Amino acid sequence: MAVDTLGLLLVVIVTAASVSDRDAGRDLLQRLCARHRAITLVWADGGYTGWLVDFASTVLALALTIVKRPDDARGFTVPAAPLGR
Repeated sequence: MAVDTLGLLLVVIVTAASVSDRDAGRDLLQRLCARHRAITLVWADGGYTGWLVDFASTVLALALTIVKRPDDARGFTVPAAPLGR
């Protein structure tokens, strides 16, 4: 799912458990861009590193920023936004 900074849903997709996070992320980002053309920056967790960041930049003109989980975090934590954003 993609949400805005208030947590409101923008796009939701449901996939089989066999679909990787990055593959589902590609489909989600494509739908996000088609429905919300003004969005240029997306924050995601570490499960979306790698080729998806390049795909978002080169194909979709999106800045996909990976927000790292603090090393000392335990259990569920709300990630802090990247500095300067």
